Amino acid sequence: MRWLLLPVGFFCNALQAQGEPLASVPLEPLSSPYLLKLTGGLLLVVLMIFALAWLIRKLNLNQQSNNNLIKIIAGLSIGTRDRIVLLQVGEEQILLGLSSGRIEKLHTLAVPLEVSGEQVETSSFSARLNRLMGERGAS
Repeated sequence: MRWLLLPVGFFCNALQAQGEPLASVPLEPLSSPYLLKLTGGLLLVVLMIFALAWLIRKLNLNQQSNNNLIKIIAGLSIGTRDRIVLLQVGEEQILLGLSSGRIEKLHTLAVPLEVSGEQVETSSFSARLNRLMGERGAS
């Protein structure tokens, strides 16, 4: 990302080296500095959108289930692309192995694990965001 912002930094330094403050230089709508500034701002916004999408995907904040029929009880990342997940479907608990492009049933628990309401992973975006913000504020 640094190499993308490097040309913008050189351009700003070149404008300041001319001796005139940036605010007093009128920019023509089709001039080269104006188009460069416009393109740089657009690229910055697009990069921020992609960075936020990557962050949401990485933190699994996009899971939403309003019917509460299937709940994620626990999850464990065992590699960059592999996870083990314990699901509750009705009264049955199923252990699944997730990898890129593949889902395998590892085990069905004969006796479901007792889980309190606080331990169940919530799929609500607002609940996860509040929890993450609370952890960040505490540290």
